[in-house]
Amino acid sequence: MMPQPSPAPSAWRRIQTAWGLPDLAGKGRFVTANLIDSLGNGLVVAFTVVFFVKTTSLSLVAVGAALTVGQLLVLPFPLFIGRLLDKYGPRTVVAAGNWISVAGFIGFLFSHAAWQIVLWQFVVQLGSTAFWMGNSPLTVLVARGVERARWFGFVRALRNVGVGFGGAASAVALSIGTVAGLRAVMVINVATFAVAGWLVFTLRGADASEAAGTGPAEPKPAEPEQAAGETTGQPSGGYRTVLKDTRYLRLVATNISFVFSSTVITVLLAVYAVDDLDVGAWIVGVFVVLNAAMVALLQTLASRWIEARRPVTVLVLALLFNAAAFVVFGTLLVLPGWAVIAGLLIAMVLYTVAEMLGSPPTSELSVVMAPEHLRGRYLGVYQLSWSVGGAVAPALLTALLEGGAALPWVFLTAISVLAVPLVLGLDRRPAATSEAAPAGDVAPKEQLDGDPVG
Repeated sequence: MMPQPSPAPSAWRRIQTAWGLPDLAGKGRFVTANLIDSLGNGLVVAFTVVFFVKTTSLSLVAVGAALTVGQLLVLPFPLFIGRLLDKYGPRTVVAAGNWISVAGFIGFLFSHAAWQIVLWQFVVQLGSTAFWMGNSPLTVLVARGVERARWFGFVRALRNVGVGFGGAASAVALSIGTVAGLRAVMVINVATFAVAGWLVFTLRGADASEAAGTGPAEPKPAEPEQAAGETTGQPSGGYRTVLKDTRYLRLVATNISFVFSSTVITVLLAVYAVDDLDVGAWIVGVFVVLNAAMVALLQTLASRWIEARRPVTVLVLALLFNAAAFVVFGTLLVLPGWAVIAGLLIAMVLYTVAEMLGSPPTSELSVVMAPEHLRGRYLGVYQLSWSVGGAVAPALLTALLEGGAALPWVFLTAISVLAVPLVLGLDRRPAATSEAAPAGDVAPKEQLDGDPVG
């Protein structure tokens, strides 16, 4: 009997493949929830300070200090959220994160004193931390063992698009300038985040028991793809186990380098370009838009390239691209004025390429390198690299800039280069644990070495 030829892929599927998009069929709720969160974050980041300045009698300095304190209070909570991830699984934690943020946004509407802003900023940031800690393992479950690099790249691109549109919508709201208009934006945020939580909570196929019946085309995601805490007879362990896993701690240390790099645009670029390079602020704005546009348009194509290569290879390239970008940023100090703009363009392109290369493999490895029954705790430690690094970077980088315009670039170059040895070997599973490796975590030929299926 002659085998029946496989049906030709649809035009839309061919477009998805060409642009490095994952198979989105049946994933509308997950995609929509991520888009809503990104839009909401774009709105909040752009207009929270102005919202409180306009709706309270507090000064700009007081509002900024209150928001900072509220964010700092969240720093130890990833460890607690990690326990919840292990107990309840990523779907529940992500949905709860959205709804916790809803409570914080409602609190924003009724805040008039500094302590109230501190409290509700803490709540909002707690919800955001829960969302992003749970979203990576949820992405792995949604991907069901295939196209993981594409899914992480797609989520990254979606975030940039959402933040961009959210920031634009926020600018429109701010141009109106009325308190009622600002409150209306906050109410919209409340409604959309509530919907996002519902979309995630009702998401089908986000648990191993549901994913197991996806059909013969994909390897069965057995117990390792389950929401943490749902297996029976699982071995015990806790944060002491995580701290003994030097291989995972190397990934966490490497990610700190990427965390510091990620703050360049928000912390360093504008003040460095304007004060030290004598470049107009509008030019900095153009380069920031270029960065966002490149990630939004090219991240999925980069993910298509990434999925055919070992994660370690990609991470080393990302670190070297970052180092090259920071070297160019630093050498702009000795270039003549006519060459500074060209140098900034080169540095920004190198920096953006590093961003596109570094994000998918670090997000993926943070999940798949963790034992399934302790995945939440592992991600709690991984999240600390973002929380602590994000809190320390502004103070450290600005202090270095105050000491000398080249110092922050020397520091960023150094930590990027020093992170390269930490990365080597991360995607090779230790021989002692190879037999106990999660059988359903990845396709048989994919494992952790990044080789594509087939």
